[in-house]
Amino acid sequence: MTTCILCTAPDASPVSLTPGQDVAVLCLTCAAGLAGDITPGPRWRCLGDAVWSEDAATQIAAYRMLKALPAEPWAAELLETVYLDPDVLARAQAGQGAAVAGVEHRDSNGVLLAAGDTVVLTKDLPVKGSSMVAKRGTAVRGIRLVQDNAGQIEGKVNGQTIVILCQFVKKSA
Repeated sequence: MTTCILCTAPDASPVSLTPGQDVAVLCLTCAAGLAGDITPGPRWRCLGDAVWSEDAATQIAAYRMLKALPAEPWAAELLETVYLDPDVLARAQAGQGAAVAGVEHRDSNGVLLAAGDTVVLTKDLPVKGSSMVAKRGTAVRGIRLVQDNAGQIEGKVNGQTIVILCQFVKKSA
């Protein structure tokens, strides 16, 4: 009996991780999640262990599934801390779109933003649910794009991850 490399469920079968020649042994639920049919929830906490595996195919599958869970704060934090060999990271990111097809994130000057860019706030922004104010001129490094909303990005300001409207940032050189 073969078990899933991500969640250890029984009755798993090989799944090709395109593009490339990596193959992962996944259960039906994990294979569906990898194909894009993923519902956020505690079931995916197993990815926290899987992404640290020594097997490249396991790391690639776990990385892609974590990227598909942007609404889960624990997944975003895990992606910030995980280290993948540059070759494995390139294979994990291959074939993965920047976001939802057709969604472009642009700053206040119309410059195209990409995940990992550094932006600067163009005005003081009060942070909802907090007494914090993100000050104008603050550099936000390593931004993440909100996949289904072209007007929003995520980034850390004073150690707190916040959602920022693209109209209030400009891309830093």
